[in-house]
Amino acid sequence: MPLLETPFAQLDLIRQPEQQNEPLQAFDAADEYLLNHLAAQQPKADTRVLVLNDSFGALAASLAGKVQVSSSGDSFLAFQGLEKNLVRNGLAFDAVRGIAASEPLIGPFDRVLIRVPKTLALLEEQLIRLQGLLAPGAEVVAAAMVKHLPRAAGDLLERYIGPVQASLAVKKARLLIATPEAKAPATSPYPSRYQLDEPAIELLNHANVFCREGLDIGTRAFLPHLPKNLGSARVADLGCGNGVLAIASALHNPDAHYTLVDESFMAVQSAAENWRAALGEREVLVRAGDGLAGQEPQSLDVVLCNPPFHQQQVVGDFLAWRMFQQAREALVVGGALYIVGNRHLGYHSKLARLFRGVEQVAATPKFVILKARK
Repeated sequence: MPLLETPFAQLDLIRQPEQQNEPLQAFDAADEYLLNHLAAQQPKADTRVLVLNDSFGALAASLAGKVQVSSSGDSFLAFQGLEKNLVRNGLAFDAVRGIAASEPLIGPFDRVLIRVPKTLALLEEQLIRLQGLLAPGAEVVAAAMVKHLPRAAGDLLERYIGPVQASLAVKKARLLIATPEAKAPATSPYPSRYQLDEPAIELLNHANVFCREGLDIGTRAFLPHLPKNLGSARVADLGCGNGVLAIASALHNPDAHYTLVDESFMAVQSAAENWRAALGEREVLVRAGDGLAGQEPQSLDVVLCNPPFHQQQVVGDFLAWRMFQQAREALVVGGALYIVGNRHLGYHSKLARLFRGVEQVAATPKFVILKARK
């Protein structure tokens, strides 16, 4: 894999989660463009720089020890990548201050470097949270590969920060450079909420939650077929999003014990708040993590999963396959993984390679609900 070379550092970087023969690199031309732009300004060691949505630490690791850098984003895997890449390049794993997107920022900041996220609601929420945190003379610069840069990103920068100048494209990447100006205080439209009829609950969704405005159709197909009569089973909602699968399951299984895990901090925040609203003080473990990577082997009886088919802009079944492997490892013998998936993804044959038996629980024209028994 090529090194990331900028005026700040030469780094050997890896993606998360790691896979053999990784076809993709952990940085792109937009990272290089941002770093070269900042380097041209010759920042001093006391310049306070905030990095937002750094994929795997390319930006923050480059700046570690050169400026006062903080990094904030909504991906557990991205922070894991940052820590590993710091150590990989001879730096302390805590050389950069990491701040989950669900946590408040502490300014002021002289420079803000933003990788434009796939979900523009996350960008909007982040820009609103910058209110009052920009130092005099600050600059806010957003970057993306041109093919992933919607016009609305510039509109949001203009609305919440100030006038925006778009750079020339370099290696198919572009910068949006915003000059802060005085703005009337903005109120965040997030979290958003929607109602379900069955179960009759309201779901709160922070800005980066998948299908924030309403229940996604895969989950809608899954809900009527969640397992019942689980007794005191230990159940995990893997990739829990706003927690709807676990909450619906828990309402039907009052004695079961639940773990909810997602790699999005805002999803975990939403799931915890939704659990409390629906189930009060009932015991639950809700955590951000790399799926079930930290789960004790053979410590679960049931895993519920609506697996993702993309990581940031990259589409593929690598994450789903990894989740199936994690579930198999965490389940007791005789335990079961329940999933929903698009018919065309062929999950049945993938699960059959890992599990003793795979059966179709239900199907719609678009989705299948499968039960895989260990």
